[in-house]
Amino acid sequence: MREAVSQQLIILACTAGSLRSLLDRSGRMPELPVMPRCPWATKEPAIAYHDKEWGVPVHDDRLLFEFLILEGAQAGLSWTTILKKRENYRKAFDGFRPEKIARYGKRDVQRLLRNDGIVRNRLKIAAAIENAKSFLDVREECGTFDAYLWSFVGGKPIQNRWRVLTDVPARTAESDAMSRDLSRRGFKFVGSTICYALIQATGIVNDHLVTCPRHAELGG
Repeated sequence: MREAVSQQLIILACTAGSLRSLLDRSGRMPELPVMPRCPWATKEPAIAYHDKEWGVPVHDDRLLFEFLILEGAQAGLSWTTILKKRENYRKAFDGFRPEKIARYGKRDVQRLLRNDGIVRNRLKIAAAIENAKSFLDVREECGTFDAYLWSFVGGKPIQNRWRVLTDVPARTAESDAMSRDLSRRGFKFVGSTICYALIQATGIVNDHLVTCPRHAELGG
């Protein structure tokens, strides 16, 4: 019994010694080094978006439609601007339900143009309505928008290994092909750069830098 107690005291003493060795001169535990996030995520709401959403594979049709509309709305603006307006968009556009948006008429357009919580651009609002109609057409043809969108990468995310932000492309062969096909189907605000932002956001590609913890967490 005494031998077991002695062994426990030795373990506690060693543990205490190890902890003391970690303390700095002020007696406080020093901050441990943290792997840096992707450099574009420096403040909220971009940090939370980066840590929880960006690059996570999305297979839910409603969420894919939401990203499609938001990426189009972002054209010419910063993504932070859109993130700050995201909840307003959800309320203004009926939770991004394409079946509802596809039936929007002139009164809805005027309502949206008066809503200062979203980007009040007539072309972008009109594009959201047309995109809802085209979205429903694609879903009828392909079963799900998810199946259609992921077909451009063979159904599996592309795992890139970028080391610096300047390595990350603005467009790729996949986004070019997606842009051409979406445009052919009547979608608006779907240039290749917008399409690449869409597939980055929805995890069709993993474009977190290799120095970012999220890169490995998402399979990189």
